[in-house]
Amino acid sequence: MAEWLYEAGIGENRAALVARGTIRKARIELPGLRADTVAPAKLIDRSTGKVMLPDGEEALCDPLPKGVTQGASFPARIVREPVAERGRMKLAKAVPAPDLPLAPGPDLLARIVASGVPVRHCHPHESDAFEEAGWSEVLEEARTGDIAFATGALRLALTPAMALFDVDGGPPLGALSIDAAHAVAAAMERLDITGSVGIDFPTLANKAERNAVAEAIDAALPQPFERTAMNGFGFLQIVRRKTRMSLPELLAADPVGAMLRAELRRLERLSPPAPDTHMLPPALLRRLERAPDWIAQLHRRTGGHTRFMEQG
Repeated sequence: MAEWLYEAGIGENRAALVARGTIRKARIELPGLRADTVAPAKLIDRSTGKVMLPDGEEALCDPLPKGVTQGASFPARIVREPVAERGRMKLAKAVPAPDLPLAPGPDLLARIVASGVPVRHCHPHESDAFEEAGWSEVLEEARTGDIAFATGALRLALTPAMALFDVDGGPPLGALSIDAAHAVAAAMERLDITGSVGIDFPTLANKAERNAVAEAIDAALPQPFERTAMNGFGFLQIVRRKTRMSLPELLAADPVGAMLRAELRRLERLSPPAPDTHMLPPALLRRLERAPDWIAQLHRRTGGHTRFMEQG
């Protein structure tokens, strides 16, 4: 029977949909603006549609309400959260929402509860159900982009335009490509990969084989999505509605923060008493110094007062 595992962690909340002992979906939620938030939006640049929300965060609204003037406010719904790209953060996207009540968007816990699948709340003093299901392995997939399947391997790369999967493996290439189609669909669900996605399969000269691969995508990937046919060079594109960053994008946006949060998770799971001191690499220590609330949370959860020092 499938169930969601949920942890309210230090600096992040985590959820994993587990079925038959395997993680089918892995999700991490950081503090910030959430999709489906409806809030007053003040128009600050009519030429670009840039608006400012009450917390000071900016978004791009398209279309703008008819007749709205610069400096005026109107209700807007967030349809896509901010997304990190190399060297910059793309602003959230919004649309006018004149008929909706003002309210924050659902958080991770609300979304998994709404799925109708049972939710198990996990705590540090219990056995580590996340790790037993392969949590660290999924995070490593998301971090490195290396994803193995029975007859080959996928290599995931993030670009500003799309996420790209490269398929690697030996003949017969038709069978390899069908296996890869199922592996790509599973990875997209597991890592929450949406938006524009390209898949570079081996070149298949036989049109029937190319059609079989496309049909495998249709069978394995839940709707809604759109896709192209596989072209003669083995390339196929999928488009899914994007509302937030994928797990690989989230980890790539702040890799040091992600490593630090994972280390704090490990520390809060240690058997008491909490250690008096703990060594961290310089980059993690500098990042922790910018998050004193994370230290305070750790101390509350463990009942200790751990001092953090730089590894020599």
